[in-house]
Amino acid sequence: MKLLMVEDNKSVSEMMSMFFKKEQWDVEYAYDGEEAVEKFKQAPDSWDMITLDLNLPKKDGMQVNAEIRAISKTVPIIILTARDSESDQVLGLEMGADDYVVKPFSPITLIARIKALHRRAEIPSVKVANVLNDTEVYDVVTDHFKLNTKTREAFLFDKQINDLTPKEFDLLKTLAQKPRQVFSREQLLQLVWDYEYYGDERTVDAHIKKLRQKLEKVGPQVIQTVWGVGYKFDDSEVKLK
Repeated sequence: MKLLMVEDNKSVSEMMSMFFKKEQWDVEYAYDGEEAVEKFKQAPDSWDMITLDLNLPKKDGMQVNAEIRAISKTVPIIILTARDSESDQVLGLEMGADDYVVKPFSPITLIARIKALHRRAEIPSVKVANVLNDTEVYDVVTDHFKLNTKTREAFLFDKQINDLTPKEFDLLKTLAQKPRQVFSREQLLQLVWDYEYYGDERTVDAHIKKLRQKLEKVGPQVIQTVWGVGYKFDDSEVKLK
């Protein structure tokens, strides 16, 4: 894995470097926002993961996140936030980050989050070809929706849903593979994020909001809120206008 750690506190970077070395990851460091954006721009397709501190000199983490997302919609981003910055956590997720870790954090926790996100975001280099029908091409097929896990592509009314982040794709797959089943926020946290979030349901809500915006660009809304319970995927009665 090639990882870019954006962190202005060099003692944190030095501490994490020991853990990264143990994992045998190729890691580069940026100590301010401008340096982070420049490093990413040099080879956008080469990065497998970014950890991004929000409190940075020159350009803050929110601006860096926005500039990176303008270049790449799919590179996984984990934001690092202060314990009392709850609004930053939600805003970061709404702006396209895939996950967050609260400071101060355990190095083992950050490593686990990186592995979990990378495991779900990893895209095979060989796409499916020479197949016969939708059931062979796609892992999930409903009335008007289909999804291919290998190519990380999803379609609604035969229109591709573009710019899905890794977590948005996984969330959509989890909901769509069991149409009309209602998932609580707690269930989605466990199924999509691979670990407990200790009741922080805003993570799910922020991702649902962004996912709905992208779905609405290609067709009617198929993710429904079940008030007091959670969310469900249902495209059985929707129609194109």
